[in-house]
Amino acid sequence: MKIKLLLFGLLALTFSGCKKLLEEDLQLIRSADQIYVDPVFAQGFVLQAYRTIPPYYNNSDLATDDAVVNLSANAALTAFRQVATGSWTPTNATMSVWNGSYSAILYVNQFLANSNKSRFANDPAANKLLNFRMRGEAFGLRALHMYFLLRHHAGVTPDGQLMGVPIVTDYQDPASTNFNQPRATFDACVKQIYSDLDSAEYYLPTEYVDLTAASQIPAQYASITQNFAAYNQAMGKTFRQLFNGLIAKSVRSRVALLAASPAFQHASNPATWEQAANAAALVITYKGGPNSLVRPTGQLPGHTFYDNRAEIDALSQGDNPHEMIWREVRQNTNSDREAQNFPPSLFGNGVINPTENLVESFPMANGYPIGHGSSAYVASNPYANRDPRLRAYILYNAHPDHTTIRTGSQSGTADGINVRTTSTRTGYYLRKTLRWDVSLTPGSVTGRNRYNPRIRFTEICLNYAEAANEAWGPKGSGPNTFSAYDVIKAIRTRAGVGTSNNHAYLEECATDKTKMRELIKNERRLELSFEGFRFWDIRRWKESLTKLNETARGLDVNGNVYTPINVEERAFQNHMIYGPIPYSEVLKYSNLQQNANW
Repeated sequence: MKIKLLLFGLLALTFSGCKKLLEEDLQLIRSADQIYVDPVFAQGFVLQAYRTIPPYYNNSDLATDDAVVNLSANAALTAFRQVATGSWTPTNATMSVWNGSYSAILYVNQFLANSNKSRFANDPAANKLLNFRMRGEAFGLRALHMYFLLRHHAGVTPDGQLMGVPIVTDYQDPASTNFNQPRATFDACVKQIYSDLDSAEYYLPTEYVDLTAASQIPAQYASITQNFAAYNQAMGKTFRQLFNGLIAKSVRSRVALLAASPAFQHASNPATWEQAANAAALVITYKGGPNSLVRPTGQLPGHTFYDNRAEIDALSQGDNPHEMIWREVRQNTNSDREAQNFPPSLFGNGVINPTENLVESFPMANGYPIGHGSSAYVASNPYANRDPRLRAYILYNAHPDHTTIRTGSQSGTADGINVRTTSTRTGYYLRKTLRWDVSLTPGSVTGRNRYNPRIRFTEICLNYAEAANEAWGPKGSGPNTFSAYDVIKAIRTRAGVGTSNNHAYLEECATDKTKMRELIKNERRLELSFEGFRFWDIRRWKESLTKLNETARGLDVNGNVYTPINVEERAFQNHMIYGPIPYSEVLKYSNLQQNANW
């Protein structure tokens, strides 16, 4: 395991509210003793762990049946083509989070070992409150990075054991630490994550809000101060995009779902679907239940969060839309994703190309899959009367909002299939995650405001639906007040799917756990498309040999002629359900056992 020496050339960090919170500042060389007297330097250890959180838009969809990368020379994204077509090896670091997450863990371990000796404020109460908050953040961030390490690198070893990753909870002194540590069991890693999340919830408020009276101070802080103004300085709304108790509950939902999934079912792993459902239910209940997904008239729907222009532009003081449990800070006048993904005629590079495979997974507006006898799907008019999310998420030929975009190979435009390296390979371009009021016209580029999510409410709802269906069936709710059926009905109602016939297809699925399972998986595929989930979902479902090996297909549309095309063959093997431990680490550390067949 590559455990870097903790250098004390830590970045000096400053912030003003959320705007400066995670921005780099001047790099200064400091000694270890500075952590005890310089609050900015001490806080820097925690902020380093924020910087290395894996990106939400991780582009792993390009290695699934949902998308391909076009023929441009974008090295970072063409690496996913290599993964998908048979070149995923322990030396290919495309999917690895090993170095980044362990580096973050070492930083927070250093902070946790010393924060009780550090001075963050001269006032004793303020000092304790600040220490509480940052310790809670540190525990939460350590749990989050451990989750990513498990998702990427846990697996079954050649002797049949389900193993996680090495657990590192102490500051590692380079002079005395033995870095050649074995992997802990998967179950031990999950328990460690839960322990850290318990600590995070102990130290942190559920959300950061400004109080107006001493009576509002949460119980765990009441013995520290009765001054609500002092509380606000340490735990108020200024800190809204930092780790909090609700985020800890949401991370617990992610971990519990992973642990209960088929790929990790093993005699040594006691995780259950009930645990996963109940973990998600805590978050959903706090947010107002599944029906709160359907926003009141006048409020923008959560599934188009990326292009809810008025909502994005109005964000201030770290506010979150209802859909966001956690997000990054807002970027102003940005056009990066549009430059990467707009079609050539709009001066973009058209990099991410959705597949016909994904397009076919969108049902009709009446809620029936296109292959169902009651769907009324017409192959000669394939985009008519479809799920409204298709129009919102994917740019297809003569799209109603972009009628001049012609994707056919005979269209005579730069947007046609394989016309140039920046053209589509599938006949589709990406719409989701982009703001369509951005202009890339040379000489008058106009960027817009945007933010990147970290955790969406919809994700947690889908976690619950999957786990609750497995635990109690489509309409069972266990100790909760809502079922998998209730969640999926709310999601489809929000999207405008099945509302014309009282959700006839959902009612059909509600009598059959297997049918409901497939519907839930498909809703997860659609709702979380291009957000970096499907690659990991398919593998935890143990469906790699079918879904990940499915040929990526396109549709060549020229006039009224629709020609299916095969775009890219895929080459995944069964052992790739689990990712590899990086080869460099296995070479260096003899106690670090590789996953089977890597």
